[in-house]
Amino acid sequence: MFINSKGCYIPTKRVTNSYFAKLNDLSEDWYFKRTGILTRARASEEETIDYMSIKAVEDAVKNLPYDISDVDLIVFASYTPNDTVGTTAHIIQKEFNINNAKAFYISSACSSAINGMEIINSFFKSKISSKALLISADRNSSYSDDKDIQSGHLWGDAAVALFFSSEPMRPNEAEVLDINTLGLGNIGYGPKAVTMEPKNGLHMPYGKDVFTQACIYLTKLTDAIIKKNGYTISDLTYFIGHQANKRILNNVCHELGLAENKSLTNVEELGNTGCASAPLVFAQNYDIFKEGDLVCLSVFGGGYSCGTCLIKFN
Repeated sequence: MFINSKGCYIPTKRVTNSYFAKLNDLSEDWYFKRTGILTRARASEEETIDYMSIKAVEDAVKNLPYDISDVDLIVFASYTPNDTVGTTAHIIQKEFNINNAKAFYISSACSSAINGMEIINSFFKSKISSKALLISADRNSSYSDDKDIQSGHLWGDAAVALFFSSEPMRPNEAEVLDINTLGLGNIGYGPKAVTMEPKNGLHMPYGKDVFTQACIYLTKLTDAIIKKNGYTISDLTYFIGHQANKRILNNVCHELGLAENKSLTNVEELGNTGCASAPLVFAQNYDIFKEGDLVCLSVFGGGYSCGTCLIKFN
């Protein structure tokens, strides 16, 4: 399948390490050494997840090579929905008057966007759909607790939108060569490692296990998809890992034997923007990609879950 257009929305407000240091009586350096994060994107009261998603789609529509009404599938991927009945997928359908599309919401923690891509690809292969819109967004600040020393300092807010088609719509479009996802609820602390319950909010009580499993599976899935498609690590132009922690990304690059300058990131400025994070980095850097580039997105999320995709610029 092919990527026709991309768009994103990132709140302008940034929350610094200084804020958390004062709030929790810790040093700014304490936060940076453990995460590599300097600031986080924080949505205002007006910047709801629906608002951010609409803005991301508006951004993507600017360069869309067909009318948005041609879209026949809308997938909203998130773990921090505003509403699980009137979902953001349906809000987008109404806002842009997309008459003849299937629309639904999926969640598999921070791997939700890659799961969404896999679903879209399956719909394309089965001829159920030919043009699709994926919106991936998380408004972590709706559920996180800044006073939570374990994980309250990690979270950011953002949205990204990607349009896909089963056939190329114009020359030189990026092609998704392969996608693979995996549920990992049976490993480590699994579903207990990261939780978001109605009364308790978003928490990560077993951060060390999350760190360990993320390093293992981001490395394993990236290596596997590259080899499966006949490439080697040296053929990879850019690696985009889940933007949870800069130390995780550095560890994965080391295990893969990949130069860190091949790893594209935004976690330093935006924090962990959830399932939007890896596709958001992709969208932000889209203009630097050139013909022949091979890009791998690899993500790991609570639950546990993981996913990877390989993209070639033709």
